[in-house]
Amino acid sequence: MSTIQINTTQNVNIEMPLASVGERLLASIIDIIIMLAYMYVAFSIMDAFGISKYNFDYWSYKAIVGLFLIPIFLYTITSEIFFAGQTLGKKVLKIRVIKIDGYSASFSDFFVRWMFRIIDIWLFFSMPVIGLITVITSKNSQRFGGMASGTAVISLKSKIHINHTILENLEKTYKATYPSVINLSDNDMRIIKDTFIIAARAKDYKTIDKLRIKVEDITKTSKGDTPNSVYLKTIMKDYTHFTQNM
Repeated sequence: MSTIQINTTQNVNIEMPLASVGERLLASIIDIIIMLAYMYVAFSIMDAFGISKYNFDYWSYKAIVGLFLIPIFLYTITSEIFFAGQTLGKKVLKIRVIKIDGYSASFSDFFVRWMFRIIDIWLFFSMPVIGLITVITSKNSQRFGGMASGTAVISLKSKIHINHTILENLEKTYKATYPSVINLSDNDMRIIKDTFIIAARAKDYKTIDKLRIKVEDITKTSKGDTPNSVYLKTIMKDYTHFTQNM
């Protein structure tokens, strides 16, 4: 399964599985069935009220039909806006539209995707030829609408695998030890963590000791009798605790 790496606004790298072409096609088929069902109900209502081309002049009848079909025209964009990146078909298939930069997709993003449906889906007489080609060949399985809006369609079925770059896994009952870690910046913490991981893997205890001294100096803390590795891991966890609760 193809995946996409997303760096969130909380500086966390998240590896998400991209929705497959089959999932997206099946979601679209479900959406089409829903729209056809709506059209059947709409025209049944029109028939019940005697609204037909035989009772109205050509343009009046077309105008009434157009009004009834507005929900079909706006179905995709309104669904994705109100259901946070999902149509009913996407909900059934458990796939969703997201921003690839970690931010939440906005109205403008959904609007751009919707406008590009003219090229991706409707250009060849409602056959999504261009959309299929770009989804299959592009790096993040995006159609032109996704590329233009910076969005992608992910699958929610697989468990998300998170590789933390700054943040650490914490228990709900975690209690911080060093409040002064808030003096560190995200970049400081990234350097501390990257350096610690590399040094620990290489069993480079001299570098870990130098890193501990530098962190003590910046945060105005002291490890006391705590081992260097335990102290540095506590610093990283404390940073996570305070930044997540600010």
